[in-house]
Amino acid sequence: MIRNHYGRIINISSQLAHKGAATMAHYTAAKAGVIGFTRALAYEVSPHNILVNAIAPGPLETELWRALPEERRARKLAEIPLGRVGSVEDIAPTALLLAGERCYYQGSTLNPNGGDVMV
Repeated sequence: MIRNHYGRIINISSQLAHKGAATMAHYTAAKAGVIGFTRALAYEVSPHNILVNAIAPGPLETELWRALPEERRARKLAEIPLGRVGSVEDIAPTALLLAGERCYYQGSTLNPNGGDVMV
């Protein structure tokens, strides 16, 4: 990327980096670290026309989500203003935006999460 004077780096974090969660301190800290890394790296590679951003999605329809007890899923759904968990198809447009030729984001974290965390 440096040699080509062009690049797009998209890191994946989590809404829990902003929100936190009981019994998830290790995960929350790791995902917050991804956001800090994103910002620091963005400063380093900006002179090379390399954009570095992160996506911090909320709950997604995955095996992990389906493995949660029904009661916990219902409680979580009640907290999400849009009333549903996201899908990979809901997150992909954010990645495409950040990967785009005309992207003007740098060191940013976008939060597709159905309104679960409004930052």
